[in-house]
Amino acid sequence: MRVLVLSRAPQSYSTRRLRMAAKERGHRVQVLDTLRFSLLLEQGSPEIFYRGRRVRVADAVVPRIGASISHFGTSVVRQFQQMNVFVANTANAITNARDKLRSLQILSKYDIGIAPTSFVRGRDDILPAIERVGGAPVIIKLLEGTQGVGVILAETQKVAEAIIETLQGAKQNVLIQKFVAESKGRDVRAIVVGDRVVASMRRVAQGTEFRANIHRGGKAEPIELPEDYRFAAVRAAQILGLRVAGVDLLESATGPQLIEVNSSPGLKGIETATGIDVAGAIVDYVAEQVMFPELDIREKLTVNTGYGVAEVNVVTGSALVGKAIQDAGLRAEGVVVLSLDRAGQATPNPDDAHVLAAGDRLTCFGPLAVMKDLLPARKQPRRRKYTASGAGRTDSTATG
Repeated sequence: MRVLVLSRAPQSYSTRRLRMAAKERGHRVQVLDTLRFSLLLEQGSPEIFYRGRRVRVADAVVPRIGASISHFGTSVVRQFQQMNVFVANTANAITNARDKLRSLQILSKYDIGIAPTSFVRGRDDILPAIERVGGAPVIIKLLEGTQGVGVILAETQKVAEAIIETLQGAKQNVLIQKFVAESKGRDVRAIVVGDRVVASMRRVAQGTEFRANIHRGGKAEPIELPEDYRFAAVRAAQILGLRVAGVDLLESATGPQLIEVNSSPGLKGIETATGIDVAGAIVDYVAEQVMFPELDIREKLTVNTGYGVAEVNVVTGSALVGKAIQDAGLRAEGVVVLSLDRAGQATPNPDDAHVLAAGDRLTCFGPLAVMKDLLPARKQPRRRKYTASGAGRTDSTATG
């Protein structure tokens, strides 16, 4: 396998480890400066050049795209995708993770614990926003900060307001996030590769520092993550489209609270703390995917007009509840069940004798008109009301 590692820092620990792991496994590997590529866009024939020379076809690309070159870096990754080269993380996934607001917006519709977060621009909205996330103290974050840079703890409402106004005056977009007091100075980093956590550690801040990042002097210790933490980490990476990710979680009284997902996680801290060959796990995963590439089911199966892929939720009271798949009449209508998800456990290509239960989620392919009739009626969304101070919330049905 020929692997290209895209990195502006060939001597950094992470890049060196990826190159070493690939060589140890007999792969051919090159580290190339992301900014030295140029792209050629032609009908039916996208090409890419490095230092003016056409790049020979590679089997896989492992991108290490820093925040300062996100736009051009993701364009390079996307060009390789258009040339049907496997990339460890796609351009869209990197973009999703790089913007903290964007990633939390995507994750917020799913049943994954995230620290309550607000985003505002108007000065009059700052104090209500602080109240909505639970009041001071709060964490204030720059949208694209890394390694703990641009993360500030504001102990009081007045201090938070002053910091936010100052940053906004400097044309910086900031997030206001709930401060999880019980996890002060501690967080968990899980490295997700594919569909599993390959290594995890707890980071502990030193002295009066509240940020636990290794780059801020935090100390790391290996831990065995509980199942709910492992599930949250893998699910978050998958939702954002990341195949390789560093997922940061807080240990709250109510369970894991996700705070950030990183598309280019550093390897030095996690490998040093755990002794696990994380770089090797990444290379092994990439090699496996090159042999058995993932397919976009929707793209492959929606070639016939009127057919498509849909997710059907089996709700209480549905005619599907208690019936085996073979007796539910789906196949007779031309609907094939590709996967069944029950309580977070997916069963691909479920047996026809599988009995359906309320809460099951079916990924189906078939006539859209038939599957439309299987979907439950949409409920009116409920919205929260806030008192003038932002506290004391009630629910009411939205009225359009």
